[in-house]
Amino acid sequence: MNSHQTTWVAGGVLALAAILGQAGQAQAYELATSADGALNIDLLAVHGWMNSRKNYDGRVGGSSWREGFVKYGFSGHQGLSGAGTLYGGLNWVSSATWGDGDAGGNSVGTERRTALEDAYLGWRSRDRFPALGTDGVDVSLGRQAVQLGRGFIVNDDGLNLGRGPADGALDRGGAYYLAARHAFDRTAVLRLGGEQGLHGTAAWLKSDNLAQAETELAAATLDYAGEAGLVGLTWVRGLDLNREWADDFLEQRDGMNVYSLRGEGDAGIENANFAFEYAWQDKDAGSETAWYAEAGYTFADAPWTPSLTYRYTRYSEDWDSLFTGLSSPELGTWFQGEVAANYAGPFARNNDVHHIALRASPRENLTLGALFFDFNTLKDRDTLNLDGRELDLYLEWAVTDNVVISPLVGWYKPSRDETEGGTQVGGNGTNVYAQLVLAAFF
Repeated sequence: MNSHQTTWVAGGVLALAAILGQAGQAQAYELATSADGALNIDLLAVHGWMNSRKNYDGRVGGSSWREGFVKYGFSGHQGLSGAGTLYGGLNWVSSATWGDGDAGGNSVGTERRTALEDAYLGWRSRDRFPALGTDGVDVSLGRQAVQLGRGFIVNDDGLNLGRGPADGALDRGGAYYLAARHAFDRTAVLRLGGEQGLHGTAAWLKSDNLAQAETELAAATLDYAGEAGLVGLTWVRGLDLNREWADDFLEQRDGMNVYSLRGEGDAGIENANFAFEYAWQDKDAGSETAWYAEAGYTFADAPWTPSLTYRYTRYSEDWDSLFTGLSSPELGTWFQGEVAANYAGPFARNNDVHHIALRASPRENLTLGALFFDFNTLKDRDTLNLDGRELDLYLEWAVTDNVVISPLVGWYKPSRDETEGGTQVGGNGTNVYAQLVLAAFF
């Protein structure tokens, strides 16, 4: 397993699945309810049909495949008579891939798995500590997804490789693009201060993902949220990993420190949004940096309420993307380009990305989107050149309160093919990628 595989072959994350995951929990079926508590049945099912006319793993031709998963279990909360609120969740995931496997060779089409996903227990303080606000203390333990900031450094353990790499040893059971699994194996998380004013998080995270070399981290954030937006600091420390599954690149995580300064908000401008983050890593091999700056505007009075966003992102030559991932219910966050990030290769290391996003909603239950990406390799361009451009057009249609359909078509044009230092097989012509995702939650 080489370092190139462990950094850019990072598994797809579908915004639609994230939306439904959040909405599914919010709209779970109430099995039992009381004045101060509830027990819910959670169910989320996602299925996708994918086709790529080009491959990026040495196979000639294209690939057609299907992915799917079902997440099911229980969640709930119970008030403790003025002593706060106890909450928790217990969920399993069954996942699979069929057909040729994905265009990047991360799955082969025979992956199947059912395993425990979430198993966590937490406590919120309600009003027991007035100086910290309502639920100003929130502590949780167990298997769960944990996000820091906007997910630029730590979003979840969503890397879902199949049987393609390392002779199948890294297989998590399929649904590579849909990213069926997100939970860290073991966590301890303390959140103080709620979400307004001065607040922060301290966390210990342990992955059981062999593709992440079972990395163990300590992390903390300190944020201040005011009327104009939020400013925050993040610190992450690599504590340990499984050296049997770590190459030279991943071994740098042991003892590595990561620091970042970030901000987001409207800066007092109505309908505008701005965000940035500057992060640097100190590790044995030297220092690395990654940063982005983003600006957007929503035309609130125009038909369909369109929004336009521009973002520039830059990753240094040996930046370690750690546990980055989808950080908002929209495509195009830290998996930039549906073909590029998921299959072709320009992913969060030794490149910069110009990104433009246009979204509009002709109806309350219908969103149209266009995403453009321009990728540029920074160093060692003669060894691996992943320059390219991508345009993705998609639709998100909430057919009912419980069913969403999302088709997408993408055009990816690399500067070079595999014979010239790129990854696309069969020439550097434009690849046409198409997918249809159906999701249901109850």
